[in-house]
Amino acid sequence: MTAETTQTTPRLVRALKLRDLVLFNLVAVLGLRHLGTTAKFGPGSLLMWLIAAVFFFIPQGLAVMELSSRFPKEGGIYFWTKRALGEGHGFLCGWCYWINNVLYYPNLLISAAVIATFVFAKSETGLSDNWVYVLPMTLGTLWIAVLINIVGLGTGKWLQNAGGVGTYIPGLILILLGAYGAMSAPPANQLSLETLKPDLNNLPALNLLASIAFAFAGLELASTMADEVENPRRNLPRSIFISAPLIAIVYVLGTAAVLWRLPNKDVNVVSGFLQAIKAGAENISPTLGWVAPVCAALYSIGNLGSMGAWLVGPARVAFVIGLDHYFPKAFGAVHPRWHTPYVAILVQATLATIFLLLSVFGKGTKVEDVYLILLDTQILIYFIPYLYLFIVFFIHRRRSAHSSEVMLAPGGPIGAWFTGLSGIVVTLFAMIIATIPPPDFGNPLLFRLKVIGGALGFILVGGLIYWCARLKRMMGRKS
Repeated sequence: MTAETTQTTPRLVRALKLRDLVLFNLVAVLGLRHLGTTAKFGPGSLLMWLIAAVFFFIPQGLAVMELSSRFPKEGGIYFWTKRALGEGHGFLCGWCYWINNVLYYPNLLISAAVIATFVFAKSETGLSDNWVYVLPMTLGTLWIAVLINIVGLGTGKWLQNAGGVGTYIPGLILILLGAYGAMSAPPANQLSLETLKPDLNNLPALNLLASIAFAFAGLELASTMADEVENPRRNLPRSIFISAPLIAIVYVLGTAAVLWRLPNKDVNVVSGFLQAIKAGAENISPTLGWVAPVCAALYSIGNLGSMGAWLVGPARVAFVIGLDHYFPKAFGAVHPRWHTPYVAILVQATLATIFLLLSVFGKGTKVEDVYLILLDTQILIYFIPYLYLFIVFFIHRRRSAHSSEVMLAPGGPIGAWFTGLSGIVVTLFAMIIATIPPPDFGNPLLFRLKVIGGALGFILVGGLIYWCARLKRMMGRKS
Protein backbone atom coordinates (compact mmCIF):
# COMPACT_ATOMS: atom_id res chain seq x y z
CA MET A 1 0.00 0.00 0.00
CA THR A 2 1.01 3.63 -0.27
CA ALA A 3 2.02 5.54 2.84
CA GLU A 4 -1.27 7.39 2.71
CA THR A 5 -3.22 4.13 2.56
CA THR A 6 -1.29 2.59 5.44
CA GLN A 7 -1.99 5.58 7.67
CA THR A 8 -5.72 5.57 7.04
CA THR A 9 -6.42 1.83 7.12
CA PRO A 10 -9.32 1.20 9.53
CA ARG A 11 -8.82 -1.27 12.35
CA LEU A 12 -9.38 -4.91 11.41
CA VAL A 13 -9.73 -7.85 13.80
CA ARG A 14 -7.34 -10.83 13.50
CA ALA A 15 -10.07 -13.47 13.83
CA LEU A 16 -8.71 -16.29 11.63
CA LYS A 17 -6.51 -19.06 13.04
CA LEU A 18 -4.82 -21.96 11.19
CA ARG A 19 -7.85 -24.26 11.55
CA ASP A 20 -10.12 -21.56 10.12
CA LEU A 21 -7.78 -21.07 7.16
CA VAL A 22 -7.62 -24.78 6.33
CA LEU A 23 -11.42 -25.06 6.32
CA PHE A 24 -11.63 -21.76 4.43
CA ASN A 25 -9.38 -23.18 1.69
CA LEU A 26 -11.50 -26.34 1.49
CA VAL A 27 -14.77 -24.46 1.11
CA ALA A 28 -13.26 -21.88 -1.28
CA VAL A 29 -11.57 -24.33 -3.67
CA LEU A 30 -13.35 -27.69 -3.38
CA GLY A 31 -16.57 -27.75 -5.38
CA LEU A 32 -18.07 -31.21 -5.76
CA ARG A 33 -20.24 -29.90 -8.60
CA HIS A 34 -17.06 -29.96 -10.74
CA LEU A 35 -17.02 -33.75 -10.46
CA GLY A 36 -20.14 -33.93 -12.63
CA THR A 37 -18.77 -31.45 -15.17
CA THR A 38 -15.56 -33.41 -15.65
CA ALA A 39 -17.08 -36.92 -15.37
CA LYS A 40 -19.38 -35.92 -18.24
CA PHE A 41 -16.24 -35.83 -20.40
CA GLY A 42 -15.53 -39.48 -19.64
CA PRO A 43 -12.59 -41.45 -18.21
CA GLY A 44 -10.10 -39.17 -19.96
CA SER A 45 -10.88 -36.51 -17.36
CA LEU A 46 -8.96 -38.50 -14.74
CA LEU A 47 -5.66 -37.94 -16.53
CA MET A 48 -6.56 -34.27 -17.02
CA TRP A 49 -7.09 -33.89 -13.26
CA LEU A 50 -3.58 -35.24 -12.69
CA ILE A 51 -2.05 -33.02 -15.38
CA ALA A 52 -3.81 -29.95 -13.95
CA ALA A 53 -2.65 -30.87 -10.44
CA VAL A 54 1.01 -31.10 -11.49
CA PHE A 55 1.15 -28.15 -13.88
CA PHE A 56 -1.36 -25.76 -12.28
CA PHE A 57 -2.52 -26.64 -8.75
CA ILE A 58 0.95 -27.30 -7.31
CA PRO A 59 2.50 -24.22 -9.01
CA GLN A 60 -0.45 -22.12 -7.82
CA GLY A 61 0.03 -23.30 -4.24
CA LEU A 62 3.78 -22.68 -4.34
CA ALA A 63 3.37 -19.18 -5.80
CA VAL A 64 0.74 -18.20 -3.22
CA MET A 65 2.76 -19.69 -0.34
CA GLU A 66 5.82 -17.67 -1.34
CA LEU A 67 3.99 -14.40 -1.99
CA SER A 68 1.79 -14.60 1.11
CA SER A 69 4.83 -15.26 3.32
CA ARG A 70 6.74 -12.45 1.60
CA PHE A 71 3.91 -9.87 1.68
CA PRO A 72 1.15 -10.84 4.16
CA LYS A 73 -0.95 -7.76 3.41
CA GLU A 74 -4.69 -7.08 3.13
CA GLY A 75 -5.78 -7.29 -0.49
CA GLY A 76 -3.47 -10.22 -1.31
CA ILE A 77 -3.11 -10.59 -5.05
CA TYR A 78 -4.05 -6.94 -5.64
CA PHE A 79 -1.28 -5.77 -3.31
CA TRP A 80 1.31 -8.15 -4.84
CA THR A 81 0.50 -6.97 -8.38
CA LYS A 82 0.46 -3.26 -7.51
CA ARG A 83 3.82 -3.54 -5.74
CA ALA A 84 5.41 -5.34 -8.71
CA LEU A 85 3.82 -3.61 -11.72
CA GLY A 86 2.27 -0.36 -10.50
CA GLU A 87 -1.21 0.91 -9.80
CA GLY A 88 -2.66 0.42 -13.30
CA HIS A 89 -1.93 -3.30 -13.44
CA GLY A 90 -2.83 -3.61 -9.77
CA PHE A 91 -6.25 -2.12 -10.44
CA LEU A 92 -6.91 -4.35 -13.47
CA CYS A 93 -5.97 -7.42 -11.43
CA GLY A 94 -8.06 -6.34 -8.45
CA TRP A 95 -11.02 -5.30 -10.60
CA CYS A 96 -11.14 -8.63 -12.45
CA TYR A 97 -10.79 -10.50 -9.18
CA TRP A 98 -13.65 -8.56 -7.60
CA ILE A 99 -16.08 -8.28 -10.50
CA ASN A 100 -15.62 -11.96 -11.38
CA ASN A 101 -17.75 -12.77 -8.38
CA VAL A 102 -20.74 -11.05 -9.95
CA LEU A 103 -20.65 -14.09 -12.25
CA TYR A 104 -19.45 -16.64 -9.70
CA TYR A 105 -22.27 -16.12 -7.22
CA PRO A 106 -25.04 -16.98 -9.72
CA ASN A 107 -23.00 -19.97 -10.96
CA LEU A 108 -22.48 -21.28 -7.44
CA LEU A 109 -26.05 -20.55 -6.38
CA ILE A 110 -27.59 -22.25 -9.41
CA SER A 111 -25.65 -25.39 -8.57
CA ALA A 112 -26.78 -25.09 -4.94
CA ALA A 113 -30.42 -24.86 -6.00
CA VAL A 114 -30.08 -27.89 -8.30
CA ILE A 115 -28.34 -29.96 -5.62
CA ALA A 116 -30.90 -28.97 -2.98
CA THR A 117 -33.59 -30.84 -4.96
CA PHE A 118 -31.96 -34.06 -3.73
CA VAL A 119 -32.73 -33.05 -0.14
CA PHE A 120 -36.44 -33.21 -0.89
CA ALA A 121 -36.20 -36.22 -3.24
CA LYS A 122 -37.22 -34.01 -6.17
CA SER A 123 -34.11 -34.49 -8.33
CA GLU A 124 -35.97 -36.30 -11.12
CA THR A 125 -39.11 -34.14 -11.23
CA GLY A 126 -37.71 -31.36 -13.45
CA LEU A 127 -37.72 -28.93 -10.52
CA SER A 128 -34.01 -28.17 -11.02
CA ASP A 129 -34.77 -26.62 -14.43
CA ASN A 130 -37.70 -24.57 -13.18
CA TRP A 131 -36.81 -20.91 -12.60
CA VAL A 132 -39.85 -20.47 -10.32
CA TYR A 133 -37.92 -22.65 -7.86
CA VAL A 134 -34.29 -21.88 -8.83
CA LEU A 135 -34.47 -18.07 -8.74
CA PRO A 136 -35.93 -17.59 -5.22
CA MET A 137 -33.62 -20.32 -3.91
CA THR A 138 -30.49 -18.66 -5.33
CA LEU A 139 -31.37 -15.16 -4.16
CA GLY A 140 -32.34 -16.34 -0.69
CA THR A 141 -29.04 -18.20 -0.23
CA LEU A 142 -27.06 -15.19 -1.45
CA TRP A 143 -28.57 -12.71 0.98
CA ILE A 144 -28.38 -15.07 3.97
CA ALA A 145 -24.62 -15.34 3.40
CA VAL A 146 -24.40 -11.55 3.00
CA LEU A 147 -26.06 -10.84 6.34
CA ILE A 148 -23.98 -13.42 8.23
CA ASN A 149 -20.69 -12.06 6.90
CA ILE A 150 -21.54 -8.40 7.41
CA VAL A 151 -21.97 -9.15 11.12
CA GLY A 152 -18.23 -9.84 11.29
CA LEU A 153 -15.48 -12.25 10.30
CA GLY A 154 -15.45 -13.68 13.82
CA THR A 155 -19.06 -14.75 13.22
CA GLY A 156 -18.89 -15.36 9.48
CA LYS A 157 -15.91 -17.71 9.80
CA TRP A 158 -18.17 -20.28 11.47
CA LEU A 159 -20.30 -20.34 8.32
CA GLN A 160 -17.15 -20.97 6.27
CA ASN A 161 -15.95 -23.60 8.76
CA ALA A 162 -19.29 -25.42 8.64
CA GLY A 163 -19.17 -25.14 4.86
CA GLY A 164 -15.72 -26.76 4.74
CA VAL A 165 -16.95 -29.73 6.78
CA GLY A 166 -20.22 -29.89 4.83
CA THR A 167 -18.32 -29.99 1.55
CA TYR A 168 -15.73 -32.57 2.53
CA ILE A 169 -17.96 -35.21 4.17
CA PRO A 170 -20.04 -35.89 0.99
CA GLY A 171 -16.77 -36.09 -0.95
CA LEU A 172 -15.45 -38.77 1.41
CA ILE A 173 -18.76 -40.67 1.27
CA LEU A 174 -18.63 -40.62 -2.53
CA ILE A 175 -15.07 -42.00 -2.50
CA LEU A 176 -16.03 -44.78 -0.06
CA LEU A 177 -19.06 -45.75 -2.17
CA GLY A 178 -16.85 -45.75 -5.24
CA ALA A 179 -14.32 -48.01 -3.49
CA TYR A 180 -17.11 -50.40 -2.50
CA GLY A 181 -18.39 -50.38 -6.07
CA ALA A 182 -14.92 -51.15 -7.40
CA MET A 183 -14.85 -54.29 -5.25
CA SER A 184 -18.42 -55.44 -5.95
CA ALA A 185 -19.49 -54.35 -9.44
CA PRO A 186 -18.04 -53.65 -12.89
CA PRO A 187 -17.52 -50.00 -13.92
CA ALA A 188 -20.32 -48.12 -15.66
CA ASN A 189 -17.76 -46.82 -18.18
CA GLN A 190 -15.09 -48.72 -20.05
CA LEU A 191 -11.79 -48.08 -18.29
CA SER A 192 -8.70 -48.85 -20.35
CA LEU A 193 -5.52 -47.17 -21.50
CA GLU A 194 -7.40 -46.05 -24.61
CA THR A 195 -10.38 -44.50 -22.78
CA LEU A 196 -8.18 -42.90 -20.10
CA LYS A 197 -6.36 -40.97 -22.83
CA PRO A 198 -8.16 -37.63 -23.40
CA ASP A 199 -9.37 -36.93 -26.93
CA LEU A 200 -7.50 -33.66 -27.45
CA ASN A 201 -8.76 -33.43 -31.04
CA ASN A 202 -12.36 -33.00 -29.86
CA LEU A 203 -12.30 -29.23 -29.30
CA PRO A 204 -15.99 -28.79 -28.28
CA ALA A 205 -15.64 -31.48 -25.61
CA LEU A 206 -12.46 -29.81 -24.33
CA ASN A 207 -14.65 -26.93 -23.14
CA LEU A 208 -15.56 -29.10 -20.16
CA LEU A 209 -11.87 -29.44 -19.28
CA ALA A 210 -11.44 -25.71 -18.78
CA SER A 211 -13.43 -26.18 -15.61
CA ILE A 212 -10.71 -28.49 -14.22
CA ALA A 213 -8.21 -25.66 -13.90
CA PHE A 214 -10.98 -23.42 -12.58
CA ALA A 215 -11.91 -26.08 -10.00
CA PHE A 216 -8.33 -26.06 -8.69
CA ALA A 217 -8.24 -22.25 -8.37
CA GLY A 218 -8.80 -20.32 -5.15
CA LEU A 219 -5.82 -20.96 -2.87
CA GLU A 220 -5.02 -17.25 -3.02
CA LEU A 221 -8.38 -16.19 -1.58
CA ALA A 222 -7.46 -16.37 2.11
CA SER A 223 -4.46 -14.10 1.46
CA THR A 224 -6.82 -11.22 0.66
CA MET A 225 -7.63 -11.12 4.39
CA ALA A 226 -4.02 -11.19 5.66
CA ASP A 227 -4.55 -8.33 8.13
CA GLU A 228 -7.34 -10.40 9.73
CA VAL A 229 -5.23 -13.57 10.13
CA GLU A 230 -3.37 -14.53 13.28
CA ASN A 231 0.36 -14.71 12.39
CA PRO A 232 -0.34 -14.54 8.62
CA ARG A 233 3.27 -14.98 7.48
CA ARG A 234 3.29 -18.42 9.08
CA ASN A 235 -0.33 -19.58 8.96
CA LEU A 236 -1.27 -18.67 5.38
CA PRO A 237 1.42 -20.92 3.79
CA ARG A 238 0.82 -23.71 6.32
CA SER A 239 -2.90 -23.74 5.56
CA ILE A 240 -2.16 -24.35 1.86
CA PHE A 241 0.29 -27.12 2.67
CA ILE A 242 -2.41 -28.91 4.70
CA SER A 243 -5.49 -28.29 2.55
CA ALA A 244 -4.12 -28.70 -1.00
CA PRO A 245 -3.58 -32.52 -0.80
CA LEU A 246 -7.05 -32.97 0.74
CA ILE A 247 -8.59 -31.09 -2.20
CA ALA A 248 -6.67 -32.99 -4.90
CA ILE A 249 -7.60 -36.37 -3.39
CA VAL A 250 -11.33 -35.65 -3.50
CA TYR A 251 -11.23 -34.28 -7.04
CA VAL A 252 -9.36 -37.23 -8.54
CA LEU A 253 -10.89 -40.09 -6.54
CA GLY A 254 -14.34 -38.45 -6.52
CA THR A 255 -14.38 -38.24 -10.32
CA ALA A 256 -13.28 -41.88 -10.50
CA ALA A 257 -16.16 -42.84 -8.17
CA VAL A 258 -18.71 -41.02 -10.37
CA LEU A 259 -17.36 -42.72 -13.49
CA TRP A 260 -17.47 -46.12 -11.81
CA ARG A 261 -21.09 -45.68 -10.79
CA LEU A 262 -22.64 -43.80 -13.76
CA PRO A 263 -22.32 -43.86 -17.56
CA ASN A 264 -20.79 -40.51 -18.44
CA LYS A 265 -23.59 -39.73 -20.90
CA ASP A 266 -26.09 -39.83 -18.00
CA VAL A 267 -24.12 -37.56 -15.67
CA ASN A 268 -25.68 -34.17 -14.85
CA VAL A 269 -22.99 -31.47 -15.12
CA VAL A 270 -24.15 -29.85 -11.87
CA SER A 271 -25.33 -32.67 -9.60
CA GLY A 272 -23.43 -35.68 -10.99
CA PHE A 273 -21.71 -36.44 -7.69
CA LEU A 274 -25.08 -36.78 -5.93
CA GLN A 275 -26.38 -39.02 -8.70
CA ALA A 276 -23.39 -41.29 -8.01
CA ILE A 277 -23.94 -41.20 -4.24
CA LYS A 278 -27.61 -42.08 -4.72
CA ALA A 279 -26.79 -44.93 -7.11
CA GLY A 280 -24.01 -46.26 -4.90
CA ALA A 281 -26.02 -46.20 -1.67
CA GLU A 282 -29.09 -47.81 -3.22
CA ASN A 283 -26.92 -50.47 -4.83
CA ILE A 284 -25.72 -51.52 -1.38
CA SER A 285 -29.24 -51.52 0.12
CA PRO A 286 -32.59 -49.82 -0.61
CA THR A 287 -32.65 -48.81 3.07
CA LEU A 288 -29.76 -46.41 2.38
CA GLY A 289 -31.95 -44.11 0.32
CA TRP A 290 -31.44 -41.42 2.97
CA VAL A 291 -27.70 -41.08 2.22
CA ALA A 292 -28.08 -38.87 -0.88
CA PRO A 293 -30.52 -36.42 0.77
CA VAL A 294 -28.23 -36.11 3.80
CA CYS A 295 -25.22 -35.49 1.55
CA ALA A 296 -27.25 -32.93 -0.41
CA ALA A 297 -28.15 -31.15 2.85
CA LEU A 298 -24.49 -31.14 3.95
CA TYR A 299 -23.36 -29.85 0.58
CA SER A 300 -26.04 -27.15 0.68
CA ILE A 301 -24.37 -25.96 3.89
CA GLY A 302 -21.07 -26.22 2.02
CA ASN A 303 -22.42 -24.02 -0.78
CA LEU A 304 -23.58 -21.45 1.76
CA GLY A 305 -20.09 -21.48 3.27
CA SER A 306 -18.50 -21.15 -0.17
CA MET A 307 -20.82 -18.25 -0.87
CA GLY A 308 -19.58 -16.61 2.33
CA ALA A 309 -15.92 -17.23 1.48
CA TRP A 310 -16.24 -15.65 -1.95
CA LEU A 311 -18.09 -12.71 -0.43
CA VAL A 312 -15.56 -11.81 2.24
CA GLY A 313 -12.35 -12.41 0.25
CA PRO A 314 -13.01 -10.28 -2.86
CA ALA A 315 -14.69 -7.67 -0.65
CA ARG A 316 -11.27 -7.14 0.96
CA VAL A 317 -9.79 -6.47 -2.48
CA ALA A 318 -12.50 -3.87 -3.17
CA PHE A 319 -11.90 -2.47 0.33
CA VAL A 320 -8.18 -1.87 -0.37
CA ILE A 321 -8.93 -0.44 -3.84
CA GLY A 322 -11.31 1.94 -2.06
CA LEU A 323 -8.51 2.95 0.33
CA ASP A 324 -6.37 3.65 -2.73
CA HIS A 325 -9.17 5.94 -4.01
CA TYR A 326 -9.87 4.09 -7.27
CA PHE A 327 -13.25 2.98 -5.97
CA PRO A 328 -15.63 5.39 -4.23
CA LYS A 329 -14.51 6.34 -0.70
CA ALA A 330 -17.30 4.28 0.88
CA PHE A 331 -15.60 1.06 -0.25
CA GLY A 332 -12.74 1.84 2.14
CA ALA A 333 -15.03 2.10 5.16
CA VAL A 334 -15.67 -0.61 7.74
CA HIS A 335 -18.80 -1.10 9.80
CA PRO A 336 -18.38 0.81 13.10
CA ARG A 337 -19.61 -2.15 15.16
CA TRP A 338 -18.64 -5.28 13.19
CA HIS A 339 -15.41 -4.04 11.52
CA THR A 340 -16.24 -5.48 8.10
CA PRO A 341 -16.09 -3.77 4.66
CA TYR A 342 -19.86 -3.94 4.45
CA VAL A 343 -20.24 -1.54 1.52
CA ALA A 344 -18.14 -3.76 -0.76
CA ILE A 345 -20.09 -6.84 0.33
CA LEU A 346 -23.46 -5.17 -0.28
CA VAL A 347 -22.42 -3.84 -3.70
CA GLN A 348 -21.18 -7.30 -4.74
CA ALA A 349 -24.42 -8.94 -3.69
CA THR A 350 -26.57 -6.30 -5.38
CA LEU A 351 -24.67 -6.60 -8.67
CA ALA A 352 -24.87 -10.41 -8.47
CA THR A 353 -28.63 -10.18 -7.98
CA ILE A 354 -29.03 -7.89 -10.98
CA PHE A 355 -26.81 -10.04 -13.18
CA LEU A 356 -28.60 -13.22 -12.21
CA LEU A 357 -31.92 -11.66 -13.18
CA LEU A 358 -30.47 -10.44 -16.49
CA SER A 359 -28.82 -13.77 -17.28
CA VAL A 360 -32.14 -15.63 -17.14
CA PHE A 361 -34.05 -12.97 -19.03
CA GLY A 362 -35.65 -14.47 -22.07
CA LYS A 363 -38.21 -17.15 -22.58
CA GLY A 364 -36.93 -20.72 -22.74
CA THR A 365 -33.57 -20.15 -21.03
CA LYS A 366 -32.32 -23.45 -19.64
CA VAL A 367 -30.70 -23.61 -16.22
CA GLU A 368 -27.86 -25.81 -17.48
CA ASP A 369 -27.10 -23.47 -20.42
CA VAL A 370 -26.94 -20.45 -18.10
CA TYR A 371 -24.68 -22.39 -15.74
CA LEU A 372 -22.18 -23.19 -18.54
CA ILE A 373 -22.19 -19.64 -19.95
CA LEU A 374 -21.57 -18.17 -16.49
CA LEU A 375 -18.83 -20.72 -15.84
CA ASP A 376 -16.91 -19.94 -19.05
CA THR A 377 -17.30 -16.15 -18.78
CA GLN A 378 -15.98 -16.12 -15.24
CA ILE A 379 -13.06 -18.37 -16.25
CA LEU A 380 -11.94 -15.70 -18.72
CA ILE A 381 -12.18 -12.91 -16.15
CA TYR A 382 -10.92 -14.83 -13.13
CA PHE A 383 -7.80 -16.12 -14.85
CA ILE A 384 -6.55 -12.62 -15.71
CA PRO A 385 -5.50 -12.22 -12.03
CA TYR A 386 -3.91 -15.67 -12.29
CA LEU A 387 -1.72 -14.50 -15.16
CA TYR A 388 -0.68 -11.64 -12.90
CA LEU A 389 -0.10 -14.07 -10.01
CA PHE A 390 2.55 -16.05 -11.87
CA ILE A 391 4.11 -12.98 -13.50
CA VAL A 392 4.53 -11.11 -10.21
CA PHE A 393 5.81 -14.33 -8.64
CA PHE A 394 8.73 -14.10 -11.12
CA ILE A 395 9.22 -10.40 -10.47
CA HIS A 396 9.22 -10.61 -6.68
CA ARG A 397 11.49 -13.67 -6.73
CA ARG A 398 14.01 -11.64 -8.75
CA ARG A 399 13.69 -8.28 -7.00
CA SER A 400 13.03 -9.01 -3.35
CA ALA A 401 15.38 -10.15 -0.63
CA HIS A 402 14.91 -13.72 0.58
CA SER A 403 14.65 -13.62 4.37
CA SER A 404 14.31 -16.71 6.54
CA GLU A 405 10.61 -15.88 7.02
CA VAL A 406 9.81 -16.25 3.30
CA MET A 407 8.73 -19.74 2.23
CA LEU A 408 10.41 -20.03 -1.18
CA ALA A 409 9.15 -22.41 -3.86
CA PRO A 410 11.61 -25.35 -3.86
CA GLY A 411 14.11 -26.16 -6.59
CA GLY A 412 15.97 -22.87 -6.76
CA PRO A 413 15.85 -20.98 -10.10
CA ILE A 414 14.72 -24.09 -12.02
CA GLY A 415 11.86 -24.68 -9.58
CA ALA A 416 10.83 -21.03 -9.83
CA TRP A 417 10.78 -21.15 -13.64
CA PHE A 418 8.72 -24.35 -13.59
CA THR A 419 6.26 -22.83 -11.12
CA GLY A 420 5.75 -19.64 -13.09
CA LEU A 421 5.83 -20.92 -16.66
CA SER A 422 3.63 -23.98 -16.14
CA GLY A 423 1.10 -21.81 -14.30
CA ILE A 424 1.00 -19.27 -17.12
CA VAL A 425 0.70 -21.92 -19.87
CA VAL A 426 -2.17 -23.78 -18.19
CA THR A 427 -3.96 -20.52 -17.39
CA LEU A 428 -3.80 -19.37 -21.02
CA PHE A 429 -4.93 -22.81 -22.22
CA ALA A 430 -7.96 -22.74 -19.92
CA MET A 431 -8.90 -19.24 -21.12
CA ILE A 432 -8.73 -20.29 -24.78
CA ILE A 433 -10.71 -23.48 -24.21
CA ALA A 434 -13.38 -21.53 -22.31
CA THR A 435 -14.33 -19.77 -25.55
CA ILE A 436 -15.20 -23.06 -27.29
CA PRO A 437 -18.91 -23.97 -26.99
CA PRO A 438 -19.67 -27.27 -25.20
CA PRO A 439 -21.26 -30.13 -27.15
CA ASP A 440 -24.98 -29.80 -27.94
CA PHE A 441 -25.12 -26.19 -26.75
CA GLY A 442 -27.27 -24.99 -29.62
CA ASN A 443 -25.99 -21.76 -31.13
CA PRO A 444 -22.14 -21.62 -31.00
CA LEU A 445 -22.01 -18.00 -32.17
CA LEU A 446 -24.41 -16.88 -29.46
CA PHE A 447 -22.29 -18.74 -26.89
CA ARG A 448 -19.11 -16.93 -27.99
CA LEU A 449 -20.86 -13.56 -28.05
CA LYS A 450 -22.11 -14.01 -24.51
CA VAL A 451 -18.85 -15.39 -23.10
CA ILE A 452 -16.23 -13.25 -24.89
CA GLY A 453 -18.41 -10.16 -25.17
CA GLY A 454 -19.42 -10.37 -21.54
CA ALA A 455 -15.81 -10.70 -20.36
CA LEU A 456 -14.62 -7.80 -22.53
CA GLY A 457 -17.52 -5.67 -21.37
CA PHE A 458 -16.62 -6.13 -17.71
CA ILE A 459 -12.94 -5.34 -18.41
CA LEU A 460 -13.85 -2.15 -20.31
CA VAL A 461 -16.07 -0.99 -17.47
CA GLY A 462 -13.13 -1.49 -15.10
CA GLY A 463 -10.84 0.50 -17.39
CA LEU A 464 -13.35 3.37 -17.48
CA ILE A 465 -13.57 3.43 -13.68
CA TYR A 466 -9.78 3.47 -13.37
CA TRP A 467 -9.20 6.30 -15.83
CA CYS A 468 -12.00 8.40 -14.33
CA ALA A 469 -10.42 7.96 -10.90
CA ARG A 470 -6.96 8.87 -12.23
CA LEU A 471 -8.33 11.95 -13.98
CA LYS A 472 -10.06 13.03 -10.77
CA ARG A 473 -6.84 12.58 -8.78
CA MET A 474 -4.81 14.54 -11.36
CA MET A 475 -7.30 17.39 -11.33
CA GLY A 476 -7.23 17.34 -7.53
CA ARG A 477 -3.43 17.74 -7.51
CA LYS A 478 -3.57 20.68 -9.96
CA SER A 479 -6.17 22.48 -7.89
